[in-house]
Amino acid sequence: MGRAAMAARAAVCLAGLALSLYALHVEREHARDPGYRAACDLAPAVSCTRVFGSRWGRGLGLVQPLLGPDSVANVPNGAIGVAFYLLQGLLGPARGRAVTLALLGSSAAALAASLWLAGVLALVLRDLCLVCLATYVLNALLLVLNLKRLRKHKTA
Repeated sequence: MGRAAMAARAAVCLAGLALSLYALHVEREHARDPGYRAACDLAPAVSCTRVFGSRWGRGLGLVQPLLGPDSVANVPNGAIGVAFYLLQGLLGPARGRAVTLALLGSSAAALAASLWLAGVLALVLRDLCLVCLATYVLNALLLVLNLKRLRKHKTA
């Protein structure tokens, strides 16, 4: 993998990690103080705080109806993001077909989750979460990087 691709992966993963940590911070602060408003809350319909504090901000909105709000699997989406971006960043320099497939599979799953949550934002919450949208773009960029990596792996 070339230096430019490695640098791009590192930048995307660091940005995603920062956004995921910020999402966790906003959710925690809002749970502690219901009056808390994040810096990304620009209007009533442009509110990260409202999104992260909703049931859709944990377990992709899918765990709570299936396993309940107190399930150990009902983790904040930001925590899922932290794990994902760490996986992508730490495995990125590793070589091998299995690593390439793991990176590609996890980034495809992240993009599928992004599409799901974008639909929830638009159709259910009717909100515009700037942090969410930024992570969706980063997830798409990682998928592109991983597809390029797979193509190079096949030609090598």
